[in-house]
Amino acid sequence: MRGIGTVVNVITVVGGTLAGVVLGARLPQRLRTAVLQAVGLVTLVIGARDALGTRNVVFPLVALIFGAVIGELLRIEDRLEALGQAIRRRFAGSEGEESRFVEGFVAASLLFCVGPLTILGAIRDGLGGPDHAQLLLVKAALDGVVSIAFASTMGWGVGFSALTVVAVQGTLTLGAGAADRLLTDRMIVEMTATGGVIVIGIGLRLLDLKKVAVASFLPALVLAPIGVALFAR
Repeated sequence: MRGIGTVVNVITVVGGTLAGVVLGARLPQRLRTAVLQAVGLVTLVIGARDALGTRNVVFPLVALIFGAVIGELLRIEDRLEALGQAIRRRFAGSEGEESRFVEGFVAASLLFCVGPLTILGAIRDGLGGPDHAQLLLVKAALDGVVSIAFASTMGWGVGFSALTVVAVQGTLTLGAGAADRLLTDRMIVEMTATGGVIVIGIGLRLLDLKKVAVASFLPALVLAPIGVALFAR
């Protein structure tokens, strides 16, 4: 059944969040911080691995620059945070809890929806065929583990990132036919590299080194393959 990969992904994110919230309440703060730092470090490694796969760094660089301009003009980061705050207002809590909820929602939404497994997995799932959901099932398992670590520190906001997963992966799955016809191998390589740089920004946020406005760079994921189509030889 097409779309099953996204369904399983949502279940693992919500289940991982539940497990993380339950475990987090029983873990000392130092241990929770260490777990989050471990995830942050691994996120940096994953992002660097993908970013280094570029065949011409000009494509990710230009895509990120123009993507940032578009993202800031559209205020994507602000809108994503506002969405997290709107969801959070449905629940009672202190100001500190609200901040943690929004950060968990934003960080998890970005991490779970930026990367080759999201894009390629959703497209393959939408096209059907043997093992069509395989990539998303692998991603679902990884996201479930990360959800546990995130939620142990940042709480229920991580679980609500499942809404973003549905929106992004669902849209890609529905548009899989057109996307598969348009994307060449080279486009995917440069889009993946661009996504890798964005993932590095997520890692910096998780390590509390720099609050990079990661969502503002999301248009670069569209601009990178366009740049390849126009200028690659």
